[in-house]
Amino acid sequence: MHPQLKFFLIFLGLAVISLLIYMQLVPQQVDTLYVNAKIYTLDEDNSTANALAVSGSRIAGVGQREDLEKKYRPNAVVDLGGKTVIPGLIDAHAHVVSLGVARLTVDLVGSQSERDAAERVEARVRQVENTDVWVRGRGWDQNDWASRHFPTRASLDRVAPDNPVVLTRVDGHAIWVNSRALEIAGVTSETADPPGGKIHRDAAGNPTGVFIDEAMQLIRQHLPPLSEEELIEAASIAAQECASLGLTSVHDMGVDSEEIAVYQKMIDSQQLPIRVYAAIGGVGETWNEYLQKGPLHSYGDHQLSVRAIKMYMDGALGSRGAALIEPYSDDPGNRGLTLTTEEVFRKTVDEAIAHGFQVCTHAIGDRGNNLVLNTYEAALNENPQSDARLRVEHAQVLHPNDIPRFKELNVIPSMQQTHCTSDMYWAEARLGPQRVRGAYAWRSLLESGVVIPGGSDFPVEHPNPMLGIYAAVTRRDAEGRPHDADDIRKYFQLSREGITDPAQFADGWYASQKMTREEALRSFTSWAAYASFEEDLKGSLEAGKLADFIVLSDDIMNVPARQIPHIAVVLTILGGKTVYEKMPSQAHSQE
Repeated sequence: MHPQLKFFLIFLGLAVISLLIYMQLVPQQVDTLYVNAKIYTLDEDNSTANALAVSGSRIAGVGQREDLEKKYRPNAVVDLGGKTVIPGLIDAHAHVVSLGVARLTVDLVGSQSERDAAERVEARVRQVENTDVWVRGRGWDQNDWASRHFPTRASLDRVAPDNPVVLTRVDGHAIWVNSRALEIAGVTSETADPPGGKIHRDAAGNPTGVFIDEAMQLIRQHLPPLSEEELIEAASIAAQECASLGLTSVHDMGVDSEEIAVYQKMIDSQQLPIRVYAAIGGVGETWNEYLQKGPLHSYGDHQLSVRAIKMYMDGALGSRGAALIEPYSDDPGNRGLTLTTEEVFRKTVDEAIAHGFQVCTHAIGDRGNNLVLNTYEAALNENPQSDARLRVEHAQVLHPNDIPRFKELNVIPSMQQTHCTSDMYWAEARLGPQRVRGAYAWRSLLESGVVIPGGSDFPVEHPNPMLGIYAAVTRRDAEGRPHDADDIRKYFQLSREGITDPAQFADGWYASQKMTREEALRSFTSWAAYASFEEDLKGSLEAGKLADFIVLSDDIMNVPARQIPHIAVVLTILGGKTVYEKMPSQAHSQE
């Protein structure tokens, strides 16, 4: 080696070593140092810390306060008073604009009867001056009513004879309308059920006012679309609510180009307090547009990505539209509905994989899930090197033979824990005592080796992730049911076969399928991040990742399980910036 070159390399090496020593000895400037906290990092080692440093939108370091104070020189220090810090929570299946619209329309959640729901509509009708205005609402569930029967247009006609009314069921898979809406849509006894849909009819064949799945489009196509201003208002209301509940990211299932444009406009004006991983709502204009230009991996500082498509294989269990292998136990002869042909579904899956998009397919019944897994398997066999991370949304009822296939195919079961505790009152009546054991089977799936990203499917369920975490670890609802066997006998609809022993639910509904506390928390953090290809950006609190974290009123890992739903978010940080604050600021400048 030439002597001069050798000298230069030695000099360069010494310079690098000196620089590294300097960096270790001289504190680095950071924006904020958060101290005096109990931090659950959810890293691979599940380590804890008491301090966290933020520089710009990223985490500079996490560890013990004395170490970070030597390493960093912060512009501000925030004392968190011993409170608990966890990564920002992620809802892996939700509908942002729909939540906002629900907050702006008639709220039917918790209505106790058909009459109660109709009276809520009547209160709204009194506020509407123009009879051309559609009265919208959401949240009714006939399973919560004493009759448990689907409602009819007659009760709406009494309170709204002139305005068209369309009320979406809590699961989004059925609507209830009045006669004026039927008249505008031109739906009569002669109107045929569309493929994948069902019109409820009376004995004479006349529509009763309830439309299931694809039949909803007969009415919805006549609804005036929301304006950009209305979309922004709805998205803003929903996003602010999410931030207040500790959600820093949401997987928005079923967007179109208008909603994507609204998100971009809100990001440009710094008005979006959450991150959105968007799945395009099925085939159509928006899908064709993105097939041409490819996935959007990051808009803003990783605040919006569009790299998935949301498909539907079947309907919902509550409205008996979920596709089952055998007929419904409480509706013999009905096996549910399939909403997408196998040909169209396979073509879309192939297109998505070829163009770098993820497929997220709604499947609730065991037949629906089986059809999705079969198509996924065929597509993956032709693309064995693809890291497609194909998802099944809900995966609520699984045949035992299909449970291990998720791991074998590397398919992600994206599940919503509060669906279990909302549906458990009547799920066995739908499925029978044997098939119900494959429903909401979290433990069986986890033991097969997969991860389960969690969510709420809001506005189907409440957006508060604490309710999902609580449901995951207890298999009980917000009222603590089932408490005991008497609860089961009193409130739950057991199968007609009468095989189930109510005493087995003393520790929660099919308690053997519970998650641990850590699993439940990872379901809404690191596992949800993995489900959107973002595990290197979010889901845990580690140096280099986005500074998305929340401060809680209580220690989520140690409080009694019954207190989890009451844990409040006191501070939400997105990319190093406060987007929600309930506690007074304790920051002070660092000289």
